[in-house]
Amino acid sequence: MINYRVDNLAEMLADLEKAGVEIVCGPEAHENGKFAWIMDPDGNKVELWEPMIWDDKNKTP
Repeated sequence: MINYRVDNLAEMLADLEKAGVEIVCGPEAHENGKFAWIMDPDGNKVELWEPMIWDDKNKTP
């Protein structure tokens, strides 16, 4: 599986869906970001990842 880092997962998924790309699962939110999985035209599963922006609000002491 290939993993691509994206800046805006929701926008990317909307664009891909408009283009007819199959969204397999997601988006899902986890502690290190948001994830979604799509299928490319050759049937390969591709992971899209929008990393968590780390700042003082979400750092643990």
